[in-house]
Amino acid sequence: MAEIVNLRRVKKSRARADAARLAQTNRVLHGTPPALRQQAAAANRRTERRLDGARIDADDPGPAAE
Repeated sequence: MAEIVNLRRVKKSRARADAARLAQTNRVLHGTPPALRQQAAAANRRTERRLDGARIDADDPGPAAE
């Protein structure tokens, strides 16, 4: 026989879990000082530039094809 479940409790617990997940995201976004956010953004840009510079394109034959 199946377990009897109170749907109201299930809905409330799911809503609490969703709210907790959203609160964690907001804490990360809004809880960081602006200087640290700018520092992290600059580090991300540096990493992106480094990766783009090392990218090998399939269309680019490179120096070995000449």
